[in-house]
Amino acid sequence: MNSIEITNELEVLLNGENAFHNLSVPVLVEKVLERKEGVLTSTGAVRATTGTYTGRSPKDKFIVNEKSTEDKIEWGTVNQPFSEAAFEKLYLKVLSYLKDRNELFVFKGFAGADTKYRLPIQVVNEFAWHNLFAQQLFIQPGSPDELVQHTNPFTIVSAPNFKADPAVDGTNSETFIIVSFEKRTILIGGTEYAGEMKKSIFSVMNYLLPESGILPMHCSANVGQEGDVALFFGLSGTGKTTLSADPKRKLIGDDEHGWSNAGVFNIEGGCYAKCINLTREKEPQIFDAIRFGSVLENVVLDDDTRAADYDDTFFTENTRAAYPLEAMDNIVMPSIAGHPHTIVFLTADAFGVLPPISKLTKEQAMYHFLSGYTSKLAGTERGITSPQATFSTCFGSPFLPLPATVYAEMLGRKIDEHGANVFLVNTGWTGGEYGTGQRMKLKYTRAMVQSALEGELDSVETVTDANFGLQIPIHVPGVPDEVLQPVKTWDSSEAYNAKAQELAGQFKQNFKKFKNVSADIETLGGPTV
Repeated sequence: MNSIEITNELEVLLNGENAFHNLSVPVLVEKVLERKEGVLTSTGAVRATTGTYTGRSPKDKFIVNEKSTEDKIEWGTVNQPFSEAAFEKLYLKVLSYLKDRNELFVFKGFAGADTKYRLPIQVVNEFAWHNLFAQQLFIQPGSPDELVQHTNPFTIVSAPNFKADPAVDGTNSETFIIVSFEKRTILIGGTEYAGEMKKSIFSVMNYLLPESGILPMHCSANVGQEGDVALFFGLSGTGKTTLSADPKRKLIGDDEHGWSNAGVFNIEGGCYAKCINLTREKEPQIFDAIRFGSVLENVVLDDDTRAADYDDTFFTENTRAAYPLEAMDNIVMPSIAGHPHTIVFLTADAFGVLPPISKLTKEQAMYHFLSGYTSKLAGTERGITSPQATFSTCFGSPFLPLPATVYAEMLGRKIDEHGANVFLVNTGWTGGEYGTGQRMKLKYTRAMVQSALEGELDSVETVTDANFGLQIPIHVPGVPDEVLQPVKTWDSSEAYNAKAQELAGQFKQNFKKFKNVSADIETLGGPTV
């Protein structure tokens, strides 16, 4: 079956009497309640649960091995190949399944706030609440004319209740997330976790944007009153959403961006925030954004009041809130800004040995970007129940179809061209490793980031970390001086150094996988022990 035939089969589905296109948010909410897919919370948001799968399923993600892409993809455990023949057979089975549903929900919109580089997308959903999620996370057409221009879209076909048969379909389990670049299709089944749709489109943009000279980035972004743009790189749970939602700065976006020759633009039209332990006191903008039209995933509600209990982990620690950017007061619309002045790499260090903030040289910036060290936090993936040290290349390895050096070299060129300052910020543990120490206080992290953004750390006196060669400021307003140097927060300096050297060894071992990286990046950017 060729691409034209695949497209024709999809058109039949889209033109069926059971397909509802671009329903309004109120109508979709009514559908969710009518179909008993979710309930209303006390703030008017929809709460849905996702059953067995409360996080991404990376072992069930595939890319179709096609002639036009086979020599470009970085094949391996992240980008697993899937045959064209197997994809086509499974695709037809899913379409046949969806044709028999009483109702289907279709959203047409875009990925990419910059109209020069945006990608038309359409999302075909078995669930009404998934379609509501898509409306909140992606960019909605601004006018009927934009829908007319919505041509050759990349299509998500999502059938959560369709379970694959691995022996027949060639998958690893009942769950599958398969991308075909030639057929411009993402096929999802066997999982109700809505985040698979969001991250699949991000993976697609990570393949397409570099072809136009644009760096796709797993980061949040905001801009100050003087037009100074800041980027926050980091994996889920490291603080991207929290730290970018700054009342003193306007939010560009909380998770996915492109960096073009004109500046930074948001890939999405909404936010997908972790809401475990969420409070209005700590994160008022996020807390107040969760209202009518928003979607809560796996959040426990009071049986009578329907008030959310953000501290309850009954379903998962990976509780989520999806809401449009417009639900926040302090945003940039359209979500486009200039070139970054400051870049922050966020890590949640479970070893408790990295400084809470340090200044990076160009070589250190490239080393830590390629390394992407953090700790996977509970709930972000199936099977993760406690923090685990991990290295996720470019702070987004699960979403990078191309070799890591493609993205790293693009970032290096842009740092040079625009003179951005780069900082490494540890939002993880202090005073000991996970289980002994404590999580870094958010108020301290905010104070350090604010000082970095305001240029207060550009000329501050520093000390050199003995294990990693990082430059640690000796004073930051609002932060106790001893907190800045992790060795001083441990009961035993010997225990600290032993743990620091253990982590340094893991950095070095991980970096061996990069074969075509400049020797200066490894020797000048990595650990010194």
